[in-house]
Amino acid sequence: MPRITAAQALVRFLAAQRVERDGVEQRFFAGCFGIFGHGNVAGIGQALYQHPDLLTYYQARNEQAMVHAAAGYARMKNRLATLVCTTSIGPGATNLVTGAALATINRLPVLLLPGDTFASRRPDPVLQQLEVPSRGDVSVNDSLQPVSRYFDRIERPEQLVSSALAAMRVLVNQAETGAVTLAFPQDVQTEALDYPDEFLAPRVWHIPRPEPDPRALAAAASLIRSAQRPLIVAGGGVIYSEATEALRRFVAQTGIPVGETQAGKGSLPYDDPSALGAIGVTGTSAANRVAAEADVVVGIGTRWSDFTTASKSAFKNPNVKFVNVNVADFDAAKQDAVPLVADARRALELLAGALEGHEVDPAYRDAAAAAGREWDDEVTRLYGLGHGPLPAQSEVIGAVNDAARPTDVVVCAAGSMPGDLHKLWRTRDPKGYHVEYGYSCMGYEIGGGLGVKLAAPEREIYVLVGDGSYLMLPAEIVTSIQEGLKLTIVLVDNHGFSSIGSLSRSVGTDGFGTHYRYRRNGSLGLDSESSPAPFLPVDLAANAASLGAKLIRCETIDELRAGLECAKAEATTVVLEIEVDRYEGVPSYASWWDVPVAEVSEVEAVRAARAAYEQARR
Repeated sequence: MPRITAAQALVRFLAAQRVERDGVEQRFFAGCFGIFGHGNVAGIGQALYQHPDLLTYYQARNEQAMVHAAAGYARMKNRLATLVCTTSIGPGATNLVTGAALATINRLPVLLLPGDTFASRRPDPVLQQLEVPSRGDVSVNDSLQPVSRYFDRIERPEQLVSSALAAMRVLVNQAETGAVTLAFPQDVQTEALDYPDEFLAPRVWHIPRPEPDPRALAAAASLIRSAQRPLIVAGGGVIYSEATEALRRFVAQTGIPVGETQAGKGSLPYDDPSALGAIGVTGTSAANRVAAEADVVVGIGTRWSDFTTASKSAFKNPNVKFVNVNVADFDAAKQDAVPLVADARRALELLAGALEGHEVDPAYRDAAAAAGREWDDEVTRLYGLGHGPLPAQSEVIGAVNDAARPTDVVVCAAGSMPGDLHKLWRTRDPKGYHVEYGYSCMGYEIGGGLGVKLAAPEREIYVLVGDGSYLMLPAEIVTSIQEGLKLTIVLVDNHGFSSIGSLSRSVGTDGFGTHYRYRRNGSLGLDSESSPAPFLPVDLAANAASLGAKLIRCETIDELRAGLECAKAEATTVVLEIEVDRYEGVPSYASWWDVPVAEVSEVEAVRAARAAYEQARR
């Protein structure tokens, strides 16, 4: 029983945690991102300093971004490994909230260790302490409770044992995982205790593959056999459970076509005969056309967000029925489905056995394959649009897709780019597409890309980021350079919030609040202005260069293609900047997104948009 501080004990405990699935064992915590302040420098900081071999410390520049990096790492590792994030009490702790929400919504394990005010309350109120007159046990860390899957405050050193074990139970649970917060008062971090050897010893957590209830499996198989036009919707659970090969075999056996969610993109290679591509609001013409007529829809590892269901308008067959495969019973029960609460890979293997000898009508299989080929022709058209004088965003995506190897990874999160990527990116590897769309968090891209690179240093990481998202969180460029983790960042500049500008036009508000222009005559710029004020003189590329990145400025798609080839030879982070036409977007393909429009307005364009909305909603 070594006598060590609570912080030293926690670091030793975290370093000893391992997970195992299918006989493959690996370390669960790969290191600790952190920024030190008075709330954690003398506790966790000292523990990391004393034993740098136990848990590698990574210096971050922004607390939100380091949680994004941990989430990107966890996703790339199929939720079987993650990183720790430590901050001081105060602004550093509250900066974690956005990252925690992202991790929890996307079901990605991340451990947050914010410092906290004194448990003894001896020097209260300390620097940065929130005081609530009606309660004495509140700190700013309580803001993390709603966005954490597990939250605890360690108020005595002996409490650490039960708290750390409870945190691990949630982190490794594939159905419950997300952000876990252990608020750690700064005085408790430094207090010593004789910690049990068993607590500090190596511990292996088994990740099971739960099987569906036999009766539910039989009901699902019967429903699929009865279908004339079945469809599979592959979500992130297919990739996290490493079920992509099982899915490929299943669709080859049955002929059922597959549409993919944002998290599930890459479940099949883009050129598989059963692959229809993206589904829903940002879906392809192929997937949305098949979805509209489907009579049985099998959701695998999806939580059925409004973008996947096109605000519940995608599946138009009045008799459509659903089967849901999910490790979380909460998601399995959605859409009034036959629920298979199970691991995706194991469920697919058992469904394949239950459907042995069953295939869809050959004409249906052929029609779905033809729709997929037609869509690929549309992608080719959009990649080579030849738009000018400024290129279209679809051409940028085509240039990056052509430059990337099959195992390279594209990273994105917010703006118009995720929707275009969902439709257009030709995925060839299950881990080659990394778009955070559960929270669609502006600023995720560079921090998330850093985590992806840390998880897969052998792959080239292409971060596609718009100017709006770049301005939110560019600072982890510095961390990527410090750690020798090369990113290839394609910075797409359209002088504002292009995605919301398009949405603004659709609801009759003329791009209000979405331009990066000088204020003139009380306006920051509208789409209808014939002579708008000049753009702001912001040079994002120069900013990236000032942070240490290698800079390549591109004016044409040919220059971008040449720049991408040059970037491959660089050993450090590269930023390629290109301006695009904000008004040249990728069409929507038979999809709808429920965004309500003002019911009454003095503006004629808004009234017209409301009439169109009511018609669409009907």
